[in-house]
Amino acid sequence: MKQSHFFAHLSRMKLINRWPLMRNVRTENVSEHSLQVAMVAHALAAIKNRKFGGQLNAERISLLAMYHDASEVLTGDLPTPVKYFNSQIAQEYKAIEKIAQQKLVDMAPDELRDIFAPLIDENAWSEEEQAIVKQADALCAYLKCLEELSAGNNEFGLAKTRLEKTLELRRSQEMDYFMAVFVPSFHLSLDEISQDSPL
Repeated sequence: MKQSHFFAHLSRMKLINRWPLMRNVRTENVSEHSLQVAMVAHALAAIKNRKFGGQLNAERISLLAMYHDASEVLTGDLPTPVKYFNSQIAQEYKAIEKIAQQKLVDMAPDELRDIFAPLIDENAWSEEEQAIVKQADALCAYLKCLEELSAGNNEFGLAKTRLEKTLELRRSQEMDYFMAVFVPSFHLSLDEISQDSPL
């Protein structure tokens, strides 16, 4: 059997730190972020299905979210101010991401490639799937800002404001539900979120 470097590359997601230009109280890596995005995307899809008449495959969406930044094992995590400095850079970086996604897919064994390709290649995602993953991605970045600000790190103040605008642009019924039901707890301490459910 031919050797594959696919999972050896994916395991390096934990070595790529997010928010590299900002002082962090707690460093977050791409692996941690991807898990949180997968959980939130699953929740958004489930909320849409249960409350707002959606017909999404929540489990598939959680997998797409889990792999949504996988190409960064080849490109690294480019800081947002650089990535979106101007439209030309944003466009070129998108092209680089596509090449990296394809290179990663090509690392998978031939007999498994058709399983991983639709998870990594965003061209295989429906518009609705892309929208949910993008919502979850922005929500998780926003939650990171709340955590940093709660820890007294004002470095994340402007990022929070920017992400509030992004969330408004991506707004949906399921996001409104998530923001109303789950997000307020991120402003509370461990003792406060544990009061109603003592061990």
